[in-house]
Amino acid sequence: MSRFFSQHGRTGSCAAALLITTSLLLGGCKAGGEEAKAKAPEEQKVSDAVPVEVAKAVHRAIAASYAGTAALEARAESQVVAKTSGVALAVLVEEGQQVSAGQALVRLDPDRARLSVAQSEAQMRKLENSYHRAEKLVQQQLVSAADVDQLRYDLENARAQYRMATLELSYTTVVAPIAGVVASRDIKPGNFVQINSPIIRIVDSSRLEATLNVPEREIAKLKPGQAVGLAVDALPGKPFTGTVDRVAPVVDNGTGTFRVVASFSGGGDLQPGMFGRLSINYDQRADALVVPRSALLEDGGEPAVYVVRDGKAQRATLKLGYDDAGWIEVREGLKSGDEVVIAGKAALREGSAVQVIGQEKKVAAAAQAPAAGATKQ
Repeated sequence: MSRFFSQHGRTGSCAAALLITTSLLLGGCKAGGEEAKAKAPEEQKVSDAVPVEVAKAVHRAIAASYAGTAALEARAESQVVAKTSGVALAVLVEEGQQVSAGQALVRLDPDRARLSVAQSEAQMRKLENSYHRAEKLVQQQLVSAADVDQLRYDLENARAQYRMATLELSYTTVVAPIAGVVASRDIKPGNFVQINSPIIRIVDSSRLEATLNVPEREIAKLKPGQAVGLAVDALPGKPFTGTVDRVAPVVDNGTGTFRVVASFSGGGDLQPGMFGRLSINYDQRADALVVPRSALLEDGGEPAVYVVRDGKAQRATLKLGYDDAGWIEVREGLKSGDEVVIAGKAALREGSAVQVIGQEKKVAAAAQAPAAGATKQ
């Protein structure tokens, strides 16, 4: 009897232990399932967030400018032509040579011109003697006053012909009309030169100009004396500065533009014919609220950006000001420190959850710092 009851007691104890273990296991599975269900919405929320890059609205100086492109031209340029015909006996300059105004460039054969001068001079001397004799004879009433007048007119004509022949002789020496550099030479010794044929081109590159055709809406903003920045494709990374030299007072009816001529110092790296990009600053704000231009939405509506607030994207309509070097001034719609989306805008809508790229590292670093301090204590 006692043996039976002892075995039954052991069996009951084992059953009770098994029941308790099963209950604990079931309870643990239930708790784990509830915890997984609780975590699921948070993980889903993180996975739905759109990754974006942001930049803060800051205060900085910004300038208002007009930009355009133009080729540089020499302010003074001359195509030298032969004023008389003849054989070139000597060419006195080479391409690239610096010349001064009045310097001899080419000498033509002067023989024919010299003979013409001698002929006209002889005719002039003959008429001078005849006129002087007639003046004496008219006092003795041996020559009429009409004959004397005719001789005087003939003498004046002969003198003019002599001066013309002398001028033609001077044309046999071709001289430089301006100071500058010989850009091209289209003549060699021994060539026969026709009258008015171009033979040498001289360029004065000490002063260069660039002409812009500016839309009429800018006519009240651009004035002579304003600073001009210049970047030349042939000299990357090397900026140049100049000034607005002339502004046309009228607008062209056909194109709706007016001419603005900017002037630059030459004689160095800048050369005529170079293609440049010009920027004319006509106003500047020393402390303007600006954002990167890449933050603007390009949806065809009013100027707007997405601002990150409480982990969500909110559309903010802006009133813009000046645009300069990738920055754009914000007159209304933002305050300093606002974070605007500069990358990832295409996937955003009003109220979209966002995940700022790079923010996770900052949060992790901030979380690790107190933990490290607690371990140290």
